[in-house]
Amino acid sequence: MYDIHGSGLLDPALWLAVGGGLGIGLLIGLERERNPAAKAGVRTFALVSLLGALAALVGVYVDTEWLLPAGLLAVTGMLIVSYARVGPQEDPGTTTVAAAGVAYLLGALAGLGEAPLATALAIVVTALLYFKPELESVTKALTREEQVSLLQFLVITFIVLPILPDRAYGPYGVLNPREIWLIVVLISGVGVASYVALRVAGERHGVLLTGLLGGLVSSTATTALYARRSAEAPGAAPVALVVVSLANLVALVRVGVLAAVVAPAILPQLLPVLGSALAAGLAVVAFLLVRAERGTRLALPPARNPAEIGMALRFGAIYAAVLLAAAWLQDAIGNRGLFLATALSGVADVDPGVLSALNLFGAGRVEAVTAVTAIAIALAANMLFKLGVLAWLGRGLFFRALAPFGAALAGGAAGLLVAAG
Repeated sequence: MYDIHGSGLLDPALWLAVGGGLGIGLLIGLERERNPAAKAGVRTFALVSLLGALAALVGVYVDTEWLLPAGLLAVTGMLIVSYARVGPQEDPGTTTVAAAGVAYLLGALAGLGEAPLATALAIVVTALLYFKPELESVTKALTREEQVSLLQFLVITFIVLPILPDRAYGPYGVLNPREIWLIVVLISGVGVASYVALRVAGERHGVLLTGLLGGLVSSTATTALYARRSAEAPGAAPVALVVVSLANLVALVRVGVLAAVVAPAILPQLLPVLGSALAAGLAVVAFLLVRAERGTRLALPPARNPAEIGMALRFGAIYAAVLLAAAWLQDAIGNRGLFLATALSGVADVDPGVLSALNLFGAGRVEAVTAVTAIAIALAANMLFKLGVLAWLGRGLFFRALAPFGAALAGGAAGLLVAAG
């Protein structure tokens, strides 16, 4: 915040506040200018946001609090009168009036020394105004169940998450309510994003996108679905192999992304393990793409409720249990306890074990080689489980597709286990 009574015109922050207020109005006004029904364009919005910045500055200078609300009432009142004088029309102008009020307040925010935040919010406002047709088409396409699911996601993200305590509880101090709930939010968010991607893209872009999106929804579900379909229609096996292989590659990429976010310091030790499995998988995919019949398409697995609140809650509970079990086993029998816990969790879902190992490493409770070995064991255990599913549902057709994944992970895990002692 600048000193309005001090350096005056020589203060760069003062010019940033005024320039930010003016730029915000120009940005929003450019979008409103393209709407022929709007009664305010570039010049009007520039003046409105500049008025907000000046009202904030003058209010600070004369030490009064009524100037900002008075200016907001004047701006919105003038626009409402301008629309009322025209008479009934298709566009009542509510969006433009609301946008003008927001532009005024963003200008005031810039005038109070928060120009970067005000500019970022102005970009969001402009995007909301510009993408009106797309937003309307999305809202019309949503079913009641999808809207309820989206509201559930917003509640757990913006209401529940902020009120949870951010401190450690329980034995060994590994149970942090906010961190555990954040996992629930992340899993639910991935479900919503995946569902939207499936609704928008569908199968138009062929087998590659089908495998990637199927892996985002659930690599295990995609594996089981296409194993069964290939057994029922052997001619579709080449394409099904590509879909299943790509879906399982997504899990490896997701582990790398999680590590980069949760514990980036572990990447030098983790990337060689993931890279070996990823290279084996890409080689398999390239080989299968050459053999796959052109033009063959399979249906995507049916998407479930977008937010997947139930699954996310179960995942959060598993994550908390794995954290506690891993800490207890490590305390009881050393590093081998962590390996056993991640192997058991990896059979059901690879992410809880991976996140547990990453958090233990981030907290300084285990060395990098120990955490990487635990992650490799979780991935290998999950891959072995999927191979069993494939042997049961796919009649053995998929062993040649996923065996390289398991072999590469098992080799990496064995080498790291020896190194860890």
